Amino acid sequence: MTNLQNGRLSRRRVLGGAAGLAAGAAAVATGLPSGGALAAPKQNAPDLARWRRQAAHVTITRDDWGIPHVVGRTDADAVFGMIYAQAEDDFDRIERNYLVSLGRLAEAEGESAIWQDLRQRLFIDPGVLKRYYAESPAWLRKLMQAWADGLNYFLATHPEVRPRVITRFEPWMPLSFSEGSIGGDIERVPLTQLEAFYDNRQVEMTDEERGLLFREPSGSNGMAIAPSHTRDGHALLLINPHTSFFFRSEQHVTSGEGLNAYGAATWGQLFIYQGFNEDTGWMHTSSGVDNVDEFAETIVTKAGGRHYYRYGDALRPVTKKTITLSYRTADGARAKRTFTTFATHHGPIVREADGKWIAFALMNKPVEALLQSFLRTKTRDYADFMQVAGYKANSSNNTLFADSKGEIAFLVPQFMPVRDDRFDYRKPVDGSDPATDWRGLHSLKSLPQAVNPKNGWAFNTNNWPWTAAGPYSPKAEDYPRYFDQAGENPRGPQAIRVLTAQPHFTPQSLIAAAFDTYLTAFARLVPQLVAAWDKLPAGDQQRARLADPIDLLRGWDYRWGAESTATSLAVFWGEALWAPLSQAARDAGLSMWDYLAERATDAQRLTALEEAVARLTQDFGSWQVPWGQINRFQRNDGAITQTFDDTKPSYPVPFTSAQWGSLASFGARRYPGTKRYYGTSGNSFVAVVEFGPKLRAWAVTAGGASGHPDSPHFDDQVERYASGDLRPVYFYPQDLKGHIERIYQPGN
Repeated sequence: MTNLQNGRLSRRRVLGGAAGLAAGAAAVATGLPSGGALAAPKQNAPDLARWRRQAAHVTITRDDWGIPHVVGRTDADAVFGMIYAQAEDDFDRIERNYLVSLGRLAEAEGESAIWQDLRQRLFIDPGVLKRYYAESPAWLRKLMQAWADGLNYFLATHPEVRPRVITRFEPWMPLSFSEGSIGGDIERVPLTQLEAFYDNRQVEMTDEERGLLFREPSGSNGMAIAPSHTRDGHALLLINPHTSFFFRSEQHVTSGEGLNAYGAATWGQLFIYQGFNEDTGWMHTSSGVDNVDEFAETIVTKAGGRHYYRYGDALRPVTKKTITLSYRTADGARAKRTFTTFATHHGPIVREADGKWIAFALMNKPVEALLQSFLRTKTRDYADFMQVAGYKANSSNNTLFADSKGEIAFLVPQFMPVRDDRFDYRKPVDGSDPATDWRGLHSLKSLPQAVNPKNGWAFNTNNWPWTAAGPYSPKAEDYPRYFDQAGENPRGPQAIRVLTAQPHFTPQSLIAAAFDTYLTAFARLVPQLVAAWDKLPAGDQQRARLADPIDLLRGWDYRWGAESTATSLAVFWGEALWAPLSQAARDAGLSMWDYLAERATDAQRLTALEEAVARLTQDFGSWQVPWGQINRFQRNDGAITQTFDDTKPSYPVPFTSAQWGSLASFGARRYPGTKRYYGTSGNSFVAVVEFGPKLRAWAVTAGGASGHPDSPHFDDQVERYASGDLRPVYFYPQDLKGHIERIYQPGN
């Protein structure tokens, strides 16, 4: 197998020793490099002394996969070491996440990012966050201070690292990014329409904003198995987030104050977002509940240009706020733009539609969100977990839960506004009618959930809650319709299929279920294609042209595989069928999955197959191409946005997009200049956890733990990732014995 064809990516060593120090000194001496990064400022002596004292209470052990095991005397010490280790592995991703969350991305990327920054600043006000920080519990302030100190100490001890914008981190900043979701609720605001409103000009919505493009589903899979359905009588948990690659850092964080959490931390955050401790495990999946709403405001403008909005029989003044944003110009200088923004009691105005101003309402509870995110990592059982859930500051995620007592649960987000179900909140509702207002939050008991269901398992694949525990699932008719706007997806039936196939799971059989090769979407769609071909009359030219491709699909078992030519043909056919029907599906109010199965015509199905055959032949010389030759993992460098190249080494990945029902997800497509598909999202950090007298866990991370191409841990997990061969997790100190690469303190 050649390096290029079959993809063993190269392993490189970190620049270190005198050469590394010399490179760092040279970088400092040059000042601003061509990329516009900034040299970190010199730190004052009291700060350095304080950071060194705290670093002395932290130990970082890197195992033979490069995973950091951080031990601190206190929780604050552990956070200090946790964020320091993250910065060692990928400071650029930490900084970018905070440029986004603080509304400062344009300072690095230019004026094109100004609308993304404005959207963020409509909801995130640094002055307000500073006040929230000052009012936070003392113990939480210590964690946030330790977070800032860890990052600033990293910059002080790594002069070769050049921030693009943020040269000093402040302790209030974690409140801008406190929940850990992939994008968060703010991303539901369409940037084109925000620009149209605040730039006072016509801007067309993009096809992506309209939901018309073929795209990898964002979200995740989670499964919890009760002891009654496991061979050894221990609860099991599958953690399978589908995110953009390299989005989170795999870490183990321990303190003398009871913190002992392992899992995936979103770059720059001070808590394990998806993971487990010795007694509890939590897996988040993007939810389809409707808890973000738009209110159509009736605006009245009076003398002097003062704006009011109608609310019942009264006119209320529209709130005005001035927001000034900085951005980087083409020549590297800084410029500013100032906006006068508007809001009602429902939320900021984000667009205009049909003569109404649209206010956007979402959860904005940064302190509570940070409290809930951190405290759940220290819970010891389901009762503990639900006590922390009482902060009701999780808005975008379902949760799959398991613990060492054998309890399992499926939970929807705890932030759920109470609304009048007469109104359809999937569309903007009339903001002038007080009856449309939110009326507090649902109690935890009133939310759809499945706790210790009798069937012995619970799951979610970003689908509706109504199948989460088989016949013991919550019933749709018992809840307002705003508790689901996702419906079913092809992974839902696949999850039920693998969960009902095993009476007694082991960790290994749960891993196998997570990588089961069956594609439910094609099992539903391909027979219709074959039937359409069968209806063609003898002698028909299309029937003759498609005879061999139909024979291949007719005999297919609907399973993905690196050597499968049917998988390649089916995927190219599905994509060709998708493109022309996406608008029709949207107009019909159906999911693409249902529309393709129920509304696509025989002619459309057959035409799409011809297009798939033609495209495969054009790009690869044949329509019979093994899927692994097309579907590839490539990691050329540490850039946040990669440039892919068919001539560079890559590795075959056998699983497909989650769009087709694969639980193991690999969101791949062609890029400019490529014919092969390269993945950028899907399976990222994957883990299976067994809660017993002694915890056992297995995990894999996309690519590797380090974002540095010179590190041996940049790509050392690629083969395990592609094959689903999860590695043992070193959770206990005795597990680490014989697997230690280095032990050190921050700064040493």
